[in-house]
This record gives sequence, structure tokens and C-alpha cells, in this order.
Amino acid sequence: MLKLNENYLKLPGNYLFAEIKNRVNAYKALHPQAEVISLGIGDVTRPLDKKIIDTLHEAVDEMAAAETFKGYGPDQGYRFLIDAILENEYAAKGVALEPDEIFISDGAKCDTGNFQEIFGLDNTIAVTDPVYPVYIDTNAMAGRAGAFENGRWSNVIYMPCTAENNFAPALPKTKADIIYLCSPNNPTGTVMSREELKKWVDYAMENGSVILFDAAYSAYITEDDVPGSIYEIEGAKETAVEFRSYSKKAGFTGTRCAYTVVPKALKARSDNGEWVSLNKLWARRVSTKFNGVSYIIQKGAAAVYTDEGKRQTANTIAYYMENARIIREGLREMGFQVFGGVNAPYIWLKVPGSMTSWQFFDKLLNEVNVVGTPGSGFGPSGEGYFRLTAFGSRENTQKAIRRIQEGLDL
Repeated sequence: MLKLNENYLKLPGNYLFAEIKNRVNAYKALHPQAEVISLGIGDVTRPLDKKIIDTLHEAVDEMAAAETFKGYGPDQGYRFLIDAILENEYAAKGVALEPDEIFISDGAKCDTGNFQEIFGLDNTIAVTDPVYPVYIDTNAMAGRAGAFENGRWSNVIYMPCTAENNFAPALPKTKADIIYLCSPNNPTGTVMSREELKKWVDYAMENGSVILFDAAYSAYITEDDVPGSIYEIEGAKETAVEFRSYSKKAGFTGTRCAYTVVPKALKARSDNGEWVSLNKLWARRVSTKFNGVSYIIQKGAAAVYTDEGKRQTANTIAYYMENARIIREGLREMGFQVFGGVNAPYIWLKVPGSMTSWQFFDKLLNEVNVVGTPGSGFGPSGEGYFRLTAFGSRENTQKAIRRIQEGLDL
């Protein structure tokens, strides 16, 4: 008889953003004239920059001629993009990596979710709390998270990040084998200092752990003393995998391109005592289960690193960060306790009074027709907080803040 993967049945409710969509659609059905502004899901709204568009057109034309047509590409990605990444993202920071340590993919969400496949189910995982839901959900699907009880997974080590500890997670008291870190952080918009990252790298080296480091928002860092890559920390090549994306850096949420760095120095011990390269295992997984990102899209991503591409991309990022400033300062004027929005396009605010995160969601939606993301959807320590995104248009961002300032009954 056909049997299910019972771990899927343990997942609670809908995926967070699907639940938000369902609630908004239900509200619109009852209020068809309402103009709802979404500052919830972190999708970009600016069009692709001109240099990227021009390069995409050129790549499409190449596919129309036999001399320049491309079929299946290299498993790990084209060298023109890998070399551009090595030079601009890492060598510029004093980090030396090899081309075969870079894997081009179609999204950091996919890679952060899939990387756990190469680890045994008896490993313990630790996550900052609140946390991007994909980290936990994919481990739950695999059967590594245990049982879901009272809003927590029994086999997951939660590391609270709240205003009380300045959103800096404490080292776990019990040994963690797989550690998920995200900086700049989604959802809190806060960052980890060089000293904080060094603490985690040292912990991983001492305990034989691996850090899965999500740096999808590194392009939004504005402060000079904040590391843009975990490999700026000594020892990280022996302890960490890094995930990056063009979704927010260059507006590729609908175009799909990202990359993952797996240093060859990063190894784990097999059951027979052999030290095995995670780079080798990930390469095997990629070649077996992924068909690669199209040549056209990789050419568009490479255009980000041209002089014109850098200028245009920086302007787009500055546009979103100005939105973040508008949200952050507008909320502070109202007396909200606000975090983030300086090195990340997310604003994390403390829910007023004794309301829950979902109650505040409903209040915003019903009173001022503005949508955000309840903090509790990111984990137990997210309760009492709320996330707004700076990825809306300038007009909608300004309008949403005016609505909140003028119409929200506090």
C-alpha cells in the first residue's frame, strides 16, 4: 500500500505567507472597494535595472543563432558569473575562494531548504528565534525536527532574539550540530557584529558543528563595521556554508538566480570515521537533482557586476532603504519601539499594548488597510512583534505610514 511521508502531516497549518494571503483575500471579498497596501511579503516592486534588461535581451538573441546558442550549462554555473562573484563579492573583501566552491542556483530559499538533505536525521539543529520559516519547515519535512507541541518543535534548539538581548542569540547550552544564522536578519532587520560571528565560528570549530549562514540581504548593509560575509571571520571556511541571492540585491524575485558557497575545507565525519568534504556531497546533489539556472538569467546576473550595473543596482537598493527610513522614522514618531531598517530592508516593531501579533495584523488590515507580517509566524520569540518591508513603491510606503499615523486607533 502507498504510504505517505508522515512528517508532512506534522506541519502546523499553512505556510506563513500563504496564511497572510488567505486572510487578505477574505478581507477583500468582504470589502471589494478597499485599497489594501501590502508591506508584508518581502517581494520587490522596482523593475529590473536597464543594464540587466539590455544584457538579458542580448542573451536571448544569442540563443537565436547556432553559433552562440547554449544548451545545458555547467552543473555549478557558468564561469563568467562565478568569476564575477569571486572578484566582486569576495576578493573585494579580502576573501579568497576557488571557482568550484561556488554553486549557482535559482534561489537562496531553495538552497537553505535543501542543504539539510546531506546530513543525517539524528543531527540536532539550532535556529535563531524568530526565524525564516523555511529553515525549520524543511527539517520537519525530513523528520529531523521531532514533534510540534505548544508552538515548538521538540528536537529544535530555539535561540531567542529579542529586544532584551539586543537580538544577539546566546550560544546553545546543549550541543547543536547544524546552526542556522541569518545576517542581515529576516525578519528582525538586525545584524550580527564581527565579534558575534567570531563567537559562533569558534563554537562550531569546538563542537564539530556546521553553520548555514544566510546572507541574502548583505547588499543592504550600510555600516562599515558589519561583516558582509561570514568568510571575513577566521575559521569560517572550515565551519560555514554561505547562501546569497540576487532576488533582493538586483530584483530577481521573478527571474531567479542565487549562489551558495561551500568551501572545500568544510568537512564532516562519516559513520566509518572518514572525513568527507561537504563541497563534494553538495556537488553530487546538485548534479543529480538540479538542472541549473538558464544561460540567459546568468548573463543578467553577471551584468550586476559591470560598472553600470553596480551603479544602477546601488540606486535601486538606496530607493528601498529610503523607504525603510520613512517607515522607521514614521513609526518612531508615533512612539513605536522599532528595530532594523538600517542594514536591512525590514522594520521590526514591538506590538503596542497587550495585543498578539495576529491581533495587530487584523487591526492594521481592518482600520487602515495595511498588511504586514505577524512576528509569531517566525517563531515563539516573534510573538509581540511585527514585520514591515521596505520593498513597496515610494508612493505606497508613504501612503501606508500616513494611514497608520492618521487612522490607527492606539
